[in-house]
Amino acid sequence: MPTENELLSNVDALLEQVAQDDLPPPAERRRLREAAGLSQAQVAKALDTRREAVGNWEAGRTEPRPPQRAAYAKLLEKLAERFPSPAAEAALEPEVPETFTAAPAPAAPTPVPDASAPAAAKPPARPAASTTRPSSTSRRPAAKKAAKKDAAPAAAVDPRFENGPLAVVDCEDGQVSAYCVGGLVLDVPAKSLPALVDWTITEAKLGQPRLHRNGRDADPILVLTPAALERYGLPAALSDEERRAGRLKDSHKVVKQIQRAGLQLTQRGFGPWARVFRDPEGSRRRCVQLCIPPWNALDAREWDKKDDPQLPGMHPADLARYLGTYAQRVMTPRGTTSTTGLELMTALRPPTRAEKDEATGAFKSAKNADALTAVYEHVECEVPDEHPLLKGKFERHHLRTPAEMLMEEPYDWCRPLTDEECMLPYLVAIDVNMAFAAATNGLTVGLGAPTRLERPAFDPKAPGSWLVDLSHVDLSRVQIDGRTVDGDLLPSPFTPKGDHPTGPAWYATPTVAYAQELGFDVSPIEAWVRLESGRYLDPWYNRLRDAYVATMADLGVTTKMGGQEFLDTMAVHKQVDPTMALLLNAIKSTAKGGIGKLRQRSRGAVPYYEEWPALKRETWRPDIRAAVLATVRIGMHRKILKTAAATGRYPVAIGTDCIVYPSTGPSPLDVLPYTDEGKPVPGTFRLGVSPGMVKHQGTQTVLWAEAQFEEAGGVFNLSNLIKTDQSAGEGE
Repeated sequence: MPTENELLSNVDALLEQVAQDDLPPPAERRRLREAAGLSQAQVAKALDTRREAVGNWEAGRTEPRPPQRAAYAKLLEKLAERFPSPAAEAALEPEVPETFTAAPAPAAPTPVPDASAPAAAKPPARPAASTTRPSSTSRRPAAKKAAKKDAAPAAAVDPRFENGPLAVVDCEDGQVSAYCVGGLVLDVPAKSLPALVDWTITEAKLGQPRLHRNGRDADPILVLTPAALERYGLPAALSDEERRAGRLKDSHKVVKQIQRAGLQLTQRGFGPWARVFRDPEGSRRRCVQLCIPPWNALDAREWDKKDDPQLPGMHPADLARYLGTYAQRVMTPRGTTSTTGLELMTALRPPTRAEKDEATGAFKSAKNADALTAVYEHVECEVPDEHPLLKGKFERHHLRTPAEMLMEEPYDWCRPLTDEECMLPYLVAIDVNMAFAAATNGLTVGLGAPTRLERPAFDPKAPGSWLVDLSHVDLSRVQIDGRTVDGDLLPSPFTPKGDHPTGPAWYATPTVAYAQELGFDVSPIEAWVRLESGRYLDPWYNRLRDAYVATMADLGVTTKMGGQEFLDTMAVHKQVDPTMALLLNAIKSTAKGGIGKLRQRSRGAVPYYEEWPALKRETWRPDIRAAVLATVRIGMHRKILKTAAATGRYPVAIGTDCIVYPSTGPSPLDVLPYTDEGKPVPGTFRLGVSPGMVKHQGTQTVLWAEAQFEEAGGVFNLSNLIKTDQSAGEGE
């Protein structure tokens, strides 16, 4: 006869087996881990398994096996007791009628954190590969109501791309794995690069749905690590000759493999951003883009920290999280962030659409009215010096004047400190968030061909370039809100260097409109305007704004913060999650680079005065770039005037999107004006996370500035030297 202890042991084993057979669904496993603040690496270490295995359990691709299964089941059971799901909590609460007349129940005492709680409940030292934030465990009714209000329905996952937009391919111990977004890890059976491409096309379910119904789906991207390069016979680095050509030699064995397999390469060949494809099946593209970081596909100046590169040593799962989140919030990367920023414009505003011919019933291509649809004649005053349009117009090294060239650029201005300002102890630098992107919000730009007008009446609603004499505009004493502002301490709003105009010059519409706004007459001599116009960049701005705000929220900075709370959180936000900090810089670089690409220059790629490839793009539009930069400068000057009227403070330096003020204290709160109710004065700079608001860039002393001037032998723009955080302001 078995003893009592043996029977109890049998029962315990049976209960353990039942627990193993009743694991929560994959989504709940992930929720419980994140609610406890545990990373996948911590769980894997406790269960003596790989972190990738935990990611697969949470994605539902594989199930845990003994002996880890029983321990994993016990962990989830205990976490479920401590962090019940919101649905379970709601089921336990009594329903409250809409009309409640009874006396309210006494408030429950606030629970005191238990000092003896296990250390595993603390936030992880290294963030997990998932980007989902932990679920709220607050039991306060107000918090639960807010959560219901803010909750948005989950977007339906396209089954064609259920594994995300991209994967990082790595090889470890002979096993090739594809790390996807959300911690999912796929086993890759491909033994060669052509087989890897075919596997991606047919089985991997990678890619991204189109951002506009008239656009096209994004091709899947495979990011190849050094180990994957070795596994598939690719060199760890390009030779000097190959690097100059930007591609592998056609005689390389992998290029030969691709050709023998019936696959094709684009004209750019097999380079850092190679595209490998088969002919489409009907309307379905069969194309895979390869991203090869060891070949400098992810330039450290845009995708990484140029002074302290992080990507070379980043774990494949973290790299997948970084690039995958960028793809989800911005778009699938297309090369540099600048190129991606430009591609985002056409992805959100496709130039063409399919239109049914009523006569034949067949579909044909038609142009979209709200997009850039053609390459129109370029305007002489708007193009850079090396443009073919200027061939023979000027001597080779002639410097074009403002009357010959549209010179709309951001501010680069500095002045000496006054005697009163020298008595103040500090210089405080504030930086405009996403300045270039913010300037596109609501901006009307030209969509059609340019039209030349002589002696036209100025129309602020007509985007284009205007030859106007603004030398008569006197801003030495300006009335703002009934107060006089000393314009001699401010830069002119009409030139990047802040100099007063001396005669006729070409200006974009926002600049001339601002002169008219200040109450001065403008009489254009000549103009090139676009009669067909629209707010082409609005969806582009909205996409980048949402990406920026969401990423800042991941770093702990939200739109509800202001004042000292915002400053304190910003001071440490990049230490919260280094991967999301890289993503933040990439988003800012995308905004700035996308605007710059609108007037991409040849940069010596072709002989002087010969056409370069960018000129054949519908999106080569220097007039749009000029309008955006003019809006940045004019918007900044408008807020400077309002601040001067409210406080009597004047900037001493402006560099692109950074403004430096003398101050009695080291904080922006010592500079920016507030009403008696503690709110920012309308029209002035405002601390906050949204694009167009400002943050603290750095503080230095006035003595430091004077020493810099003395060392340089004169006044120079010191705005970019005043950085408490050396990465502040980059890419904006």
